[in-house]
Amino acid sequence: MSVGEEIRSESEQPQQSLGTSAARNLATTTKSAPQMQEISSRWLLRMLPWVQVQGGTYRVNRRLSYSVGDGRVTFVKTADRVQVIPAELGELPVLRDFEDQEVLGELAQRCRQREFAAGEVLTSFGSPADEVFLLAHGRVEKIGTGPYGDDTVLETLADGAYFGDQALVDSETIWEYTARAVTACTVLALPRQDLEQVAERSESLQSHLQRLRSLPERRTNNFGESPIDLSAGHVGEAVLPGTFVDYESAPREYELSVAQTVLRIHTRVADLYNQPMNQTEQQLRLTVEALKERQEHELINHREFGLLNNCEYDQRIQPHDGAPSPDDLDELLSRRRGSKLFLAHPRAISAFGRELNKRGLVPETIDMSGTRIPTWRGVPIFPCNKIPVTEASTTSIICMRTGEEEQGVVGLHQTGIPDEIEPSLSVRFMGISEQAIISYLVSTYYSAAVLVPDALGVLENVEIGRW
Repeated sequence: MSVGEEIRSESEQPQQSLGTSAARNLATTTKSAPQMQEISSRWLLRMLPWVQVQGGTYRVNRRLSYSVGDGRVTFVKTADRVQVIPAELGELPVLRDFEDQEVLGELAQRCRQREFAAGEVLTSFGSPADEVFLLAHGRVEKIGTGPYGDDTVLETLADGAYFGDQALVDSETIWEYTARAVTACTVLALPRQDLEQVAERSESLQSHLQRLRSLPERRTNNFGESPIDLSAGHVGEAVLPGTFVDYESAPREYELSVAQTVLRIHTRVADLYNQPMNQTEQQLRLTVEALKERQEHELINHREFGLLNNCEYDQRIQPHDGAPSPDDLDELLSRRRGSKLFLAHPRAISAFGRELNKRGLVPETIDMSGTRIPTWRGVPIFPCNKIPVTEASTTSIICMRTGEEEQGVVGLHQTGIPDEIEPSLSVRFMGISEQAIISYLVSTYYSAAVLVPDALGVLENVEIGRW
């Protein structure tokens, strides 16, 4: 018998057992619960202390502090031309509370655009200061003289910052540092002479500047708060100073935000397809996971209470060399006591690891719920993919102190709401429609509060694409 005849005879043999394709139709397959790629570790929700908020509003009472106009300036770019928004000039201490938009518009028109290449000097130490610089784009270092005669970096400025504002009202002031461009920079300069020319024709600006010069200097402590007079080291029957602690007259209030959705399930699915897994339970489980992801995103990015938008400007720093180095994280830690955690995008953690490798450093790790988390100076660095990454591959690293007792950052929620399945998260039955669709309202209530400004710090414009 040939080989072909042997193969043909085997294929003609009658089937003696059930085939796998037919058996699969009768067998109960082993299956997983519905999976969801969006689910992340959500370390912020897990590590943030949560405060019970009755009435839906949380008020943060602080000592009275005096604002000195330390905001950011916003610009409009048209092709290669940059202009400052007139109202944004109110961020300068000299023009704070000045509301004449026509005058601000004329001052904005007088701002002169200048371009500086990396390494160029904008101002020199000791030279007369006669203009204010508004940094539209780029990074600038303030360089001073250290105690041993060498140059030292006093501060690094980035987009939206300004310097030299005192030159607008003091004709005898000099530059007390050298400003040098680290990268290519676009700045707008407003000379004092132009401000004086506008003031000559504007009674409102003239009276504003006169009132500013006549105001007595406010006494404050190092944090801008009203001082508490004390006496120490005295002997005998010295007369002790009297004092009181002044509070902010209009403290900030945080209202609980909400994330909601309506989950719809057809009664036929809920009735007939609940084995071996309950369809309603699985639909609710995935919906709740999506709401929690949105909750953490809002706690990071929301315009009103998000951590990135509520960090004070004097608590925002710039990396010295773009990439997140150990020196930058040390600077971030030095701005506050008792830092509890860092939050960084996973790509930022990877970039920080590369900088450690270059220096031959190995970070310590700690065990958090079975996960090894890297640390720096004993402070854990938790991954958070909700921190945005720009098209230029830059991001931010957050450092914070947490807890009410430590005057840190706290999460806000309200437990005990109707139909609650988790703290501050409820699932409420809304009825069955004429199309036999069951509806559930799924809601979660939350917010976050920064109790004192130094509880939260941000390292901005971190480059994560450098190798």
